[in-house]
Amino acid sequence: MDGRPWRPQSEPSAINCDVDFMLPRPKWTSFFLRFVFLGWLLPFSLIGAGLEKQDLFVAGENGCASYRIPAVVVTPQQAVLVACEARRDNRSDWGHIDLFVRRSIDGGRTWEKSRQLIGREDLPADLAQNAAHASGEGKFTINNPTWISNDATGETHLLFCAEYARGFMITTRDGGATFSAPREITAAFQTFRSRDSYPWKVIAIGPGHGTRLASGRLVAAVWLATGEGGNAHRPSICATIYSDDRGITWHAGEVVARDPDPLRNPSETAVVEIAPGQVMLNIRSDSPNNRRAIAIGRDGATRWSQPSFDEALWEPVCMASPIRYDPPGSPHPAVLLFSNPASLEKNPKTPAQSASRIRQDLTLRASRDGGKTWPIQRLLQAGASAYSDLAVTADGHILCFYERGEKDPYEKLTLARFPSAWLLSDPR
Repeated sequence: MDGRPWRPQSEPSAINCDVDFMLPRPKWTSFFLRFVFLGWLLPFSLIGAGLEKQDLFVAGENGCASYRIPAVVVTPQQAVLVACEARRDNRSDWGHIDLFVRRSIDGGRTWEKSRQLIGREDLPADLAQNAAHASGEGKFTINNPTWISNDATGETHLLFCAEYARGFMITTRDGGATFSAPREITAAFQTFRSRDSYPWKVIAIGPGHGTRLASGRLVAAVWLATGEGGNAHRPSICATIYSDDRGITWHAGEVVARDPDPLRNPSETAVVEIAPGQVMLNIRSDSPNNRRAIAIGRDGATRWSQPSFDEALWEPVCMASPIRYDPPGSPHPAVLLFSNPASLEKNPKTPAQSASRIRQDLTLRASRDGGKTWPIQRLLQAGASAYSDLAVTADGHILCFYERGEKDPYEKLTLARFPSAWLLSDPR
């Protein structure tokens, strides 16, 4: 965690091949036994050829009770940036929360030290606590980091919210070495009040990443809630905000789904351009059939299709991440990748009527037909795991930045790095 070169656990030197047996044996026998020995040992040390994992944030470090809400991006300068919420006091969505970042300039192999990117002192003096939920005296929530990279301009933007009430954006033009001061974009959310008559009390962006469309438009998914019934995050709607001038100004897209019809409490939504002029929203909701909902549009802002459920994408009620992967130098069409904890196991501690399921078994899926089918899937992290975000490097390595733990999924933020063949070879 100190920025020194990281050696993956899968490095062969970690295996002791010089095993001394009690009795002398012919060379061929010794070779055979060593082969059998390694055959047992290798599955535990080489967890998938090419798959590397390293923990980038661990609960308790830097005086933080928990690190949550992973977001990862590859900048136009080919730096890899990860951002997350540093929850100082507890694991709650509300409280003293800052944004932290780490940076890699070698494709995610080694990392600079973590540093605070945004704190209360970086935001306007008039920032007030959200009346929908009291975080405690002097405690402010900075939440939902959402990256958007723009190769055409060399810029990478980080959108985020403060107190789930105001939206902001910062920009880096040098691959995360430096960032601009925060600039407020809350005006885009006010349109939902004036145009759609939606009296929101809570707003949120992403989280994870937005996208730049082939047209040049920047798009980020958002959700808003009225905070009725004692839950500040419900009931809710989902939509997008977009910019046609490199992020200088932002506008509200049309509402895609509204509680209770067609979705129960639609919230954390991810956006991906399947092909030029075909934009997909992948939507979390509390709907009782526990499937991800999909809506399709042409411009990332208007004329969305009626959301429909994808029976292949299980939904334990958790954030998920889709991204398009264009194989470098390949004539084959783009591949759509998707990550989420694919579990439908009921949590006995939740009410019987709740749609929530246990967050575990983080799974990667791949589709070669724009999300119509998902024939390829692979378990990335067995056991407790939750939020995740995907990115792709210039040399075709896939990055998954995700929450995991031993007892619960909020103990660590881990980066998995692997060549596309690790997933797309379909090992089943």
